[in-house]
Amino acid sequence: MEEDRDSFNLNFRPESAQLVKNLLERHHHAVTKEQLDDSPDSEMRNNNWVAGQDFTVEVGEKQIGEYIQTWEIKPCWLYSLYFLYSTEEEHHTFYHYQARFSTPTSRKPIQGTASVYFVVDISKVKPQTLPVEVHFIVESNRLVHTPGRTRFREKWLADVIESKTLLRSAMHL
Repeated sequence: MEEDRDSFNLNFRPESAQLVKNLLERHHHAVTKEQLDDSPDSEMRNNNWVAGQDFTVEVGEKQIGEYIQTWEIKPCWLYSLYFLYSTEEEHHTFYHYQARFSTPTSRKPIQGTASVYFVVDISKVKPQTLPVEVHFIVESNRLVHTPGRTRFREKWLADVIESKTLLRSAMHL
């Protein structure tokens, strides 16, 4: 079923698929953990995100933009952020966003880009008064990051652009 959905959505990104896969695995393991740990502290430690009941695509985009503004990156990095699509799973709805970064200059306005993919996870089974969960992955990487638990590194963006440049050079494009 999942393969059918992916083949119909031309915008479906491998990074988004990796995020969803990782989050579903985390939730599967969390169910077992929740049975053992009923402390209120085990729910959601990052309280900066909107409650599930108040979430909209626009609110998600606004909050992700605000989160990106907290990153310690040089002002030469410009980005565009946009909503890609949503996907439905049995117990979750995932809202996918992409932030595309570049460092344009007046001499070279079109340069390489590096994307960061975000997923906002809204549970269909937890109370809608709880904050949404947000996770992100940097283009061509597999490690899933959680806001509030990961310090974003500007080097990650530079590495993606450098890798793309090296690949283009190797292919003589």
